[in-house]
Amino acid sequence: MELFDFLARWSHVLFGIVWIGMLYYFNFVHGGYMKEASAEGAADAKAKLAPSALWWFRWGAMFTFITGLYLLHSISNVLNNYIIVGAAMGTLMAANVWMVIWPAQRIALGIEEGGDKAAAAAKALLASRTNTLFSAPMLFGMLAGPHYGQYGTEVGGNGLIVALVIVLAIEVNALKGKMGPITTVNGVIGSSLALTAVMVAVLSML
Repeated sequence: MELFDFLARWSHVLFGIVWIGMLYYFNFVHGGYMKEASAEGAADAKAKLAPSALWWFRWGAMFTFITGLYLLHSISNVLNNYIIVGAAMGTLMAANVWMVIWPAQRIALGIEEGGDKAAAAAKALLASRTNTLFSAPMLFGMLAGPHYGQYGTEVGGNGLIVALVIVLAIEVNALKGKMGPITTVNGVIGSSLALTAVMVAVLSML
């Protein structure tokens, strides 16, 4: 059982590397390339590169989520607020991949007939940027639980409530809101680090 738990944790990290690696690729590299590419290059990337990258992206997300569920069950006796907030972000990120980004990208890339391609692309980008925004505090929460003992096993309290409300508000914006400061690559990186600091402050002080 101990070996199985370790393999599950190893798999969770491995799948997470695939998922978040592809997320960062799309946000930090692919988007910039598509703005500067020739018409032929952009068309080729949409037809061949993007569908392949999205396959790794969405299935990396799926198996990260599945192994994460198992780990939550296996460490239920040592849960703390950081793990809960990190898991909440990870769950929303996986949901965004399968329920927002992938369906929208199917339209934007012409894989699925019909729909407004420009609107679909904008919808996918906002959700993808939101996932990037969540990525740093999500990782902090994931690591703070098992690897930073000072956080203990406290569950509940005002800090957890406020943190989850912030997460929910950001997710609502991902579905119905605007890009704001996460429009640019530098903006989303800075916002992600700032959100990490806010979450730590909220969970530590409230």
